[in-house]
Amino acid sequence: MTFNAIKFGLACAISASVFWVVCSLLVMGIPSIMLSMSGDMMHLQLTDMRWHLTFLGAVKGLVAWFIAAGVAGWLLATTYNRLL
Repeated sequence: MTFNAIKFGLACAISASVFWVVCSLLVMGIPSIMLSMSGDMMHLQLTDMRWHLTFLGAVKGLVAWFIAAGVAGWLLATTYNRLL
């Protein structure tokens, strides 16, 4: 079975974008809980820090993650197809 690398990359990009939007909304809505959770996930103490998330910053992050996840998905599918 082979993967269509373009479609797989697009699926990865769309999935990452959905996660980014949900995460950004959570950071805007409940910043202290999200900061604590982020620190726990990275084994860091982030309680002395604050989020600085603007709308433009969220959009830039969305575009960056869309591109990064799309390229990573394409690369993963292409590599998988060549290993067959």
